[in-house]
Amino acid sequence: MNNTKELEGETENISISCVGDENDLFTTFQVSFFAMCRLGSFPWNEFEAKLKSSDSSPVLQEILKKTVCHPVCRRNPPSVKYRRLFLQEIIKRHEATLTEPLDELYDALAEVLGAEEGKVCHKNYLLPSGDVVSLAESVAVISEGTTGLVTWEAGLCLAEWALELPQVFKDRSVLELGSGVGLTGIALCKSCSPKRYTFSDCHPTVLQQLQSNVERNGLAVRGNSVADSSSAGVGVAVEGLDWETVSQEQLQDLQADVVIASDVVYDPEIVCCLVGLLSKLLSCTVKDSIPEVYISSTIRNPETYSFFKTELGKIGIRQQAIPGPTRQVFPYNRSLTVPKEQIAIFHPLLCCHT
Repeated sequence: MNNTKELEGETENISISCVGDENDLFTTFQVSFFAMCRLGSFPWNEFEAKLKSSDSSPVLQEILKKTVCHPVCRRNPPSVKYRRLFLQEIIKRHEATLTEPLDELYDALAEVLGAEEGKVCHKNYLLPSGDVVSLAESVAVISEGTTGLVTWEAGLCLAEWALELPQVFKDRSVLELGSGVGLTGIALCKSCSPKRYTFSDCHPTVLQQLQSNVERNGLAVRGNSVADSSSAGVGVAVEGLDWETVSQEQLQDLQADVVIASDVVYDPEIVCCLVGLLSKLLSCTVKDSIPEVYISSTIRNPETYSFFKTELGKIGIRQQAIPGPTRQVFPYNRSLTVPKEQIAIFHPLLCCHT
């Protein structure tokens, strides 16, 4: 059964509200819960005030309806631990208001306490269209020797940027480097109408999870070849791509008009491989044009990020910071204490030397 069709009947209940809607509190809880945001980021003070100012039962019932009791949660639930902590926090806050208890709340907690934690949880991201990106991810940040089994903030940032500028991708062939579990690419395929989209990674477990997530969201993939997707009209492929060994010919065969990547500049040991790969990609041509390259990064280690830019400069590749997204779609930390930057990368022959 097509997962996208299953979700279509639910999008009316799960779509993002407009600013100023009286249901903003419920929407914030829903969006944050499905993305497994830190519980401390929820609007608990507003929640308690609403409990005190009105009959608490309808408030609690609506929260449950939009989170742990929602059909999307039944099918693609957050981790058992997360759901348990979420419900316990609601109960604690509710009991502090000395309002009437709600049996459904304790029933929901009892159900979660009886569940067994697995190695995989689900995160669900809501798109402005009302569509949903559902991802199976590892419950651990590092699993099987890789960090590629979870969604990282730079990927969310890049997806938001793409949603604001769909014309960059419309009717074009896109290659994503280091796709991980697939958030950016799936959101882009659902919202930006590329002609073809190639997800890529190199870790075998990541590739397996990536392909599963792509198919989970109704994007048809047949082996490693491009297939027409009935749900989004996008030709989709999932490719194993080793940055160190991939040949110029293999990259040329992908025929990418646009290349994107997020959170790929985190380890100085892979910077040189990445720079070498970008050099090869910028030597490819599609209809006499050179691919556009956009990279989104969370700058956790300024020295590593500076090293990346230095290595680009050594072989004449120019980069330029570009404005990030202006509209918040996904819940993630936008704190300036951990800065993010998006850059466009240019072929040496196209550089304007000053």
